[in-house]
Amino acid sequence: MKIGILGAGLAGISLAERLQDHSDAAQIDLLEKAPATGGLARSFPFGNVHYDCGPHIIFSKDTEVLRLMVEVLGENVHKLRRSNRVFHDGRFVKYPFENELSALSQQDKNYALSAFLDNPYADYAPRNMLQFFLATFGEGITNLYLRPYNEKIWKFDPAFMDTQMVERIPRPPAEDIIRSAEGTETEGYVHQLFFYYPKTGGVQSLVDAFQNRLGPKVAIHTNTAVEKVEREAGQWKVSAADGTQRRFDRLVSTIPIPDLIESLGTAVPETVIGAADGLRFNSIAICMAKVRHDNLGDTLALMVADKRIVFHRLTKINYLYPPESEDGTVTLQMEVTYRKGDLIDQLTDKQITAEVIKGLVQLRFIDGDEDVLAAELRRFQYAYVIYDLRHQSNIQTVRTYCEDELGIVLHGRFGEFEYLNMDAVIRRSIDRAREIGAQEMGTSP
Repeated sequence: MKIGILGAGLAGISLAERLQDHSDAAQIDLLEKAPATGGLARSFPFGNVHYDCGPHIIFSKDTEVLRLMVEVLGENVHKLRRSNRVFHDGRFVKYPFENELSALSQQDKNYALSAFLDNPYADYAPRNMLQFFLATFGEGITNLYLRPYNEKIWKFDPAFMDTQMVERIPRPPAEDIIRSAEGTETEGYVHQLFFYYPKTGGVQSLVDAFQNRLGPKVAIHTNTAVEKVEREAGQWKVSAADGTQRRFDRLVSTIPIPDLIESLGTAVPETVIGAADGLRFNSIAICMAKVRHDNLGDTLALMVADKRIVFHRLTKINYLYPPESEDGTVTLQMEVTYRKGDLIDQLTDKQITAEVIKGLVQLRFIDGDEDVLAAELRRFQYAYVIYDLRHQSNIQTVRTYCEDELGIVLHGRFGEFEYLNMDAVIRRSIDRAREIGAQEMGTSP
């Protein structure tokens, strides 16, 4: 059996690594349009470190997957304690926001606490993200942080997003909120408290480690953009922009669904085309800056809900690397989300960088432009899946057509159009490989 995998990011490579052990898999080809593998898990050099589109830290509640990720990295991994904060009203507040209400001004603290304890929305079953925040945390925490931050990162009103992103967040006990307001810090998201990260090379090292486990059955073809996918003589014929054609018995797509649907041509039903066009997502600009002074201390990432600042998150990249990688400067990563055609999209890279540096000055993390020793910016078209109110209906229409009718396996964050972290992608690779192997053998997985 010849298997074709469209895309050679973490989803495609980890799936190939699992599929190669199946006896029926005679050959596996991965077709990647970029000049290098990695996709959204790719890393780039900047000064003496590497940075990700993220960054992506390595953690999971899934102990099997976490053990696998650490194992494949071998010696090139170390364990760190997560130290994230929210920057609110000129103050550093422990993340999640509700875990350190005592850091707020007296007015904001009273607002957050009283609105949580006397919450008129608590008994409502939320139907969208905004309703979930109000029902779970009350008006104070919602309006001080959750609403503005989520409006900023998603560039989409949370009243028009469903609850898929947030429905797993537990309602904090009243005693925890009271203790938080009194000055006793509590821990949120305990499974993320410690995480792993490569000592060198960024998270691309994880992709490379999986890639290094690929055997002779697997071939990766970079600079190979898929243009046309068609069914011919019982096989899938995939034509690339470079003129090459390949035939496969089974086809897996990790490329963004709109790109896949376009490659299938005019035979696709209008309802499916409309559903694919209706899938919403954000792009992201990653701005890197090497600066003179460290004003973040032991902070890894800082969430900024203030809409006067163009970036929503700032990460101290030095935190991720061993002390021997330090050179006396501080490397910061700022993330700016946007959508095609909006005001940020219309700015040049130079203009976005200038806005980012302006924000660093406004927040007093640097004194001025002269503190920036080097800067660069990269854009990524597909970054965040937006779970708008039509997402589940649209994705079901696409899945029914691609998987049930055509037999194309959809896999990965934008292959499935689900907000999947790296551990979830790897888990699905393990499960998908088992399913594909069982289907070929005519047994149940």
